Amino acid sequence: MILNFSDYSENQRYHLMTQTIIPRPIAWALTFSGDDIVVNEDSQHVEHDDLNLAPFSYFTAVSSTPALLMLSVGKKPTGESKDTLANVIKNKKMVIHIASEQQAGLVTETAATLPHGQSELELTDESSDSDLHLKTLAFDGFPLPRLEQCDIAYGCELYEIKEIKDSPLTLILVEVKQVYISDSVMDVDAKNRIKVHADKVNPLARLGGGEYAGITAPFAKVRPA
Repeated sequence: MILNFSDYSENQRYHLMTQTIIPRPIAWALTFSGDDIVVNEDSQHVEHDDLNLAPFSYFTAVSSTPALLMLSVGKKPTGESKDTLANVIKNKKMVIHIASEQQAGLVTETAATLPHGQSELELTDESSDSDLHLKTLAFDGFPLPRLEQCDIAYGCELYEIKEIKDSPLTLILVEVKQVYISDSVMDVDAKNRIKVHADKVNPLARLGGGEYAGITAPFAKVRPA
């Protein structure tokens, strides 16, 4: 079957793309919604009610020099900018986490549309199920905290905002300033090279509709010279 995209609406094209570009990594993006990022020097603690957390599956790495990540952010049903975009424009900082397959429920919960300033993390604080509580830790050397539950977190600064003509989507390019990798998912060899074990990270991937996936057992292939 050949499908001509000019025959389809915006929503239909989105449906087709998300059904076929699979799997997609997920940027679990944490931003600050307050006016100024003020961190207690002793605890490096930022209150949860000032933090926004949202997942985006139009997400990828685009460059290593500079080290850039890109995510595409749409608008709220009201037509307003999503909090992630508004926050990163105002405060220039973002922490992008790589969620695990076990966190699929939490990731989905944080996709809810909330009023600006209402925190997804604060809502999980109120849950009677302790497994649904999202905890943050100081991200040493970075003004925003990171999620305790995630094995990989990127401390990023805003690099560029690009509007897509005739589209409700905005591209956010952020530059990676530092990355946290849990010791439990990595090894360092005799040459000081880092090996991250994908099966230990067990990253969550996005499919079409409401579907997610984990990964199969990693395998290696030798590239031709």
